[in-house]
Parts: sequence; C-alpha cells; structure tokens
Amino acid sequence: MFFVYVLYSPSADKFYVGYTSNLESRLFSHNVLGTKDWTKRYRPWNLVYTESYGSKSSALKREKELKTGVGREFIRKMLRKE
Repeated sequence: MFFVYVLYSPSADKFYVGYTSNLESRLFSHNVLGTKDWTKRYRPWNLVYTESYGSKSSALKREKELKTGVGREFIRKMLRKE
C-alpha cells in the first residue's frame, strides 16, 4: 500500500505533498529526524490529507497531479474547509 499525503505548517502557511509506503515513519521523519530537508525549516507539520493506492506508480502519478497548479488549488480549498 502506498500513500499520497499533504502536510501543512500553520506557522509558515505552507504545505508539502509527498508519497510513501510507511506514513507514520515518514511523518516522524519530517517532524523529528530530518536534518537537511526543506521541511525542517517549517516544523511542526500536521498531516491534513491522505489517499491510499495499491501501486507505487499510481501514488506517484497522483503526487505529481497534486503538485500542479490545479492540485495546489484543490489543496488550498481543502485547507480552507478545515
């Protein structure tokens, strides 16, 4: 199982889109373990959205879609609803 996820940093009003096969471990990495990543600058991150896929290729395709202008608008609308 693969997951596409959206993290949100309320302090910086930024979001991050990624994919993983281990969501819990990846979130821990973004918030605690990472030392050089872009995500370290905007901690803490909140998990605000996930989708699950049966294949890596499907998850990668959706991740790329969410990183387009249309995908980012979808994410912004979703965040305004919360």
